[in-house]
Amino acid sequence: MTQNQTQGVFPTRLRACSSASVWSAISGLALLAMCLILTKRSDAHEAASDYVVKAIALPGTNGAVVLDHLAYDRGNGIIWVPGSNTGNVYVIKDNTDAVSTVSGFKAGEVELEGKKAKMGPTAVSLGDGVVYIGNRANSTLCVIDAYTFERQSCVDVKRRSDVADAGPHGVVYIAATHEVWVTTGGGKAIQVFDAADQRHPEWKMEIPLESGSEGYAVDNRRGRFYTNLDDTGKTVAFDVRSHQAVAKWDVGSQELQGIALDPARGFVFVACTDHVLSLDADHEDKVLDSIVTGAGLDDIDFSADENVLYAAASVTGTLAMVEVGNDGKFRLKALVPTAKGARGVMAAKDEKAYVIDPAGGRVLKVLHK
Repeated sequence: MTQNQTQGVFPTRLRACSSASVWSAISGLALLAMCLILTKRSDAHEAASDYVVKAIALPGTNGAVVLDHLAYDRGNGIIWVPGSNTGNVYVIKDNTDAVSTVSGFKAGEVELEGKKAKMGPTAVSLGDGVVYIGNRANSTLCVIDAYTFERQSCVDVKRRSDVADAGPHGVVYIAATHEVWVTTGGGKAIQVFDAADQRHPEWKMEIPLESGSEGYAVDNRRGRFYTNLDDTGKTVAFDVRSHQAVAKWDVGSQELQGIALDPARGFVFVACTDHVLSLDADHEDKVLDSIVTGAGLDDIDFSADENVLYAAASVTGTLAMVEVGNDGKFRLKALVPTAKGARGVMAAKDEKAYVIDPAGGRVLKVLHK
C-alpha cells in the first residue's frame, strides 16, 4: 500500500498505532487497549462477561500440540482438528463436546526456519461426504469419510522446490469445479487435484506463485480463490476455472496471515500480524476499513449468521468479535480473554466459536451466555 493509500484508508490515530515506535514501546494488552481507544474501537456493546470460554481437551495428548487449522461441518455439527505432531485428527461434536480420534497419520520431523519440528496432519477441508487432510510430514493429501471417520486413500503432493517445508500448508475443496487446491507455503505453488471422484483425488496441475503463500479462502459464488503472497505484501484472487490471477490488493504488509470472506456482500477480510483489513471483493486494491485486534493473528473467520468477524490474537490472549456493516466498516462487538498462545478461530452456529490453543493441547469453545 502506498503512503497516499494509507492516509486515505487509515485515520492518523490508527496510523499511530501502526508505527514501529509505538509497537516497540508498548506490548500485549496495554497496546491493544490503547489502539482500540485511539481508533474509537473501544465502544464494544457486549462485555467479556457475556461469554463463557470452555476448554476441550484432546485425548491422549500430554502438553503442547501443533495445531494450525480447523474445519466446521455445519450440517453435522462437527469440528475437525488436525493434531499435527500427534499423527491424529480429532473430531469434536458441537452439541456434546465429545471428541473422537482418527489415527494412523504419519508424523515426523520437518525443517521449519532452520529448526526441526515434529509435524503431521495440519490442513483440513470439507468435501462432499469426505474430509481432505494435508500432511506436512510426508507431503500427502488424504481422505477421511465424513460420516464413519474412516481413513480412505492418500495421494502425494508434489514438492515444487527444495524448500524443506514445501508440503501441504492449506487445503481447500473448490465445489464449483470439483477440485482440491493445496497451498505449499514456501514452495511457491498451488497444487491442484481433480476431485470428480471425491474419494480418489488425482493431481491435475500446478499454479506457480511469485512468492510463498499464507492464508486461503474460496468464494464459490464468484468462482475465486484467495491467498496472500508473503514477499510482496499482496492478497491475490485466482479464477477457479481458468486458474489465472484476476485481481490483487496491495495491503501494505509482508506479515499476512489468514483470510475470511463475506461472499454475499462482497468483502474479503485479511489478517495482518495485529490488525484485520476489509477489502472490496469487486474492486481491485480497494481497502474499506481496518481494525486493531491484538498481536499474533492467524486464521480468522466470518459468521454470515451474525455478520461478525472473529480474530484470535495469541500474544494478547484475546478473541475479537467484530461486527461488519453493509459498507464493509468494522465495529468491535466484544473482546473476550482466551489464553496466551491461542490463535486460529472457526465460527460455528448459535454464536459459538472455536479457538485452537496449541500450548495447552486443547481447543477453546467460546459461547454467548
